[in-house]
Amino acid sequence: MKRIIVFLAVTLIISGAVFAEESVLIDFNDLLDDYQGEHQATLVDFSSVAGTRFTEDEKAAMNTSLYVPNWDIELSSSSRNVTNDRLSYVRAVTVNENANQFAGEQVMGVRVHYPEGSFNSYAWVKPPFAIPAYATSPVIEDAPRGDQFTGFGVVKNVGVIKSIKVNVYGMNYPMGMSVVLVDEQEQTQQIPLGYLDFDGWRELTWNNPNYISEVRNRELSSVPLYPRSAPSVTLDSLQFYRDAMQEGGDFISYVKDVTVVYDQAIIQDVDTDLNHEEVWGILSQREEERRNAELNRLGNLQVLRYLEEQKMHQEPEDADTAQ
Repeated sequence: MKRIIVFLAVTLIISGAVFAEESVLIDFNDLLDDYQGEHQATLVDFSSVAGTRFTEDEKAAMNTSLYVPNWDIELSSSSRNVTNDRLSYVRAVTVNENANQFAGEQVMGVRVHYPEGSFNSYAWVKPPFAIPAYATSPVIEDAPRGDQFTGFGVVKNVGVIKSIKVNVYGMNYPMGMSVVLVDEQEQTQQIPLGYLDFDGWRELTWNNPNYISEVRNRELSSVPLYPRSAPSVTLDSLQFYRDAMQEGGDFISYVKDVTVVYDQAIIQDVDTDLNHEEVWGILSQREEERRNAELNRLGNLQVLRYLEEQKMHQEPEDADTAQ
């Protein structure tokens, strides 16, 4: 068996072939309303950091998920005003059944109201919270530990990224689009995808210009294995930008999914003689600390939003509906 593995490795090096993994970072068709107005698999309960002065009923309402209508649009500081903020939002949209692509599937509809002034303007479509890389679902029984958001904005064991692909619907707007990613060290990377001056669905692709396809041309090195954590990438936001020379006002687009093509950081399907994690538990401890830190950061923000919502004025019919 070992001779076969060695032979295959030598063959790959001689041929210069490199096989990259391809994983869906996020698919907005998966973020459906399937649990009391939220998406069950990505539900986050932040009542544990809310304090003791809240009732049990109030704490029961302190949760949110990546359900598409929960996403926000954040404008750059020079573009923000009451009108632009109010007219910039996202919606869950179902593609027509007779469509050529993605018929009957859900996509994210994006509306941005850019300022009329002649200056560059940016808008970031952000999830309702910073997506935690190591969270465990509190709702789904026997959920995989630390993998709640894998496939819902998180891809793990990512080495060198080869390409990023996004299915987006253009409507001849001359706006640019980027994907903003965060790695396990919380370093952000903006991936430019090009402009949306086309009509209909198109797969925009960014190819890493520094990706080396030939194994013989790569710098080879060995790294310590356990307890090295596998690197990951997390979706921070989708960015849409308007050049100063372009017309302001409303901009509309639709996004279906984001896919990452990458090399594995660590070969995970190689058998070892010892179960290192069972003996030492180092990775579990690190992931638990990271999960708690992410929950506290998320919870504090969501509690402030909850309190602000309670202070807002409600019309009589809205109050009756809420009650």
